[in-house]
Amino acid sequence: MILGILGAGASGMAAALTASENPETQVLLLERQTRVGKKLSATGNGRCNLTNLHASEGGYFGDDPAFARPALSAYPPEETLDWFRSLGLYTVSEDSGRVYPFSDQANSVVDVLRFALNRPNITLKTGFEVEKIKKTPEGFRLESAGEEIFCDRLIIAAGGLAGTALGGSMSGYRLLMKLGHHTTRLRPALVQLKTDWAGVESLKGIRTECVARVYRNEELFAESKGQVQFTQYGLSGPVIFEVSRDVGQGSARWKCLLDLLPEISEEDLRKELFRRLWTGWAAEELLTGILHNRLGRVIARRAGVKTDRDLSAEAMEAVAELVKAFPVPINEPMGMDSAQVTAGGIRTEEFDPETMESRLVPGLYACGEVLDIDGACGGYNLQWAWSSGRLAGRNAGEIG
Repeated sequence: MILGILGAGASGMAAALTASENPETQVLLLERQTRVGKKLSATGNGRCNLTNLHASEGGYFGDDPAFARPALSAYPPEETLDWFRSLGLYTVSEDSGRVYPFSDQANSVVDVLRFALNRPNITLKTGFEVEKIKKTPEGFRLESAGEEIFCDRLIIAAGGLAGTALGGSMSGYRLLMKLGHHTTRLRPALVQLKTDWAGVESLKGIRTECVARVYRNEELFAESKGQVQFTQYGLSGPVIFEVSRDVGQGSARWKCLLDLLPEISEEDLRKELFRRLWTGWAAEELLTGILHNRLGRVIARRAGVKTDRDLSAEAMEAVAELVKAFPVPINEPMGMDSAQVTAGGIRTEEFDPETMESRLVPGLYACGEVLDIDGACGGYNLQWAWSSGRLAGRNAGEIG
């Protein structure tokens, strides 16, 4: 039996390796780029947050997040780590549950997968972009630039649209839609947010811990705690990725309020500011030792404290309020080229969550980001790739 797999990213390689455990299955892994795991090698700023120990507990989105449960139950994070250890990868876990390669290099993850693909019943073909799929009575005919390949069963693991510079494309969606499947609305997730507040440029490069609260038309939409990074166009960092899903959509008014001292109450901060006022601190040094100097000066100016003459009890109240709720208006998210993940995808109701097989086309499977499942920031999306890929590979690779 020949099993074709389109896409040699995280889910595609996981599917290929799992299917190849059946020696009677010949796996044909097709990748349109020149090398495997290109997007994987760039994840986590090159560190690769390959899973999260809490990924089986939730943290997934889509029209039907429960679709992910069977795959995550069959291949939970603990089993995934055992699997990677069997491939030769050493890992380290953080208190947050995030797991990274011990080398702190994403290439270590890609390399152990690439080495593992060197099996007698796996054939890897890179630079091969499938342009058309024809379902035949015997299986599937794959066409690419005048070349045809036949397989008995087929897994679509072509990834999503996010990260276009690293290979994200519409390819998987288009191929599945031509086979009768349907897609939900695609939009960026785990992405930076833009602002039209001109002052953000003066904060470019500053990172700080905070609680980020996003409001839509003055109603709380999302909240998270972590590190924010100011950029020349707006806000970035893990805490922003966590709250970015669907932010900026529609005609609503969006803003983000940053609590820049989440561990200190506004009352305690107010007392400290009054102490500084009474002991003669200069205006430009008002928040020295509390926040990054540039950030402290911007907050003081926004509160109306520009010179020592502006120091007053009212000004201290205003500064304290801004530190605990620093407003940044949100225009829109950055585009798909900047997004780490695609929200939306092929409708999961058209697939069996226990096998990942299409309910519309027998012998056709799908896994990973091409489906309408996306996860929270922190290793959830890669865990979905490993789990869904391995479940698809196990079932598609069965004989009889």
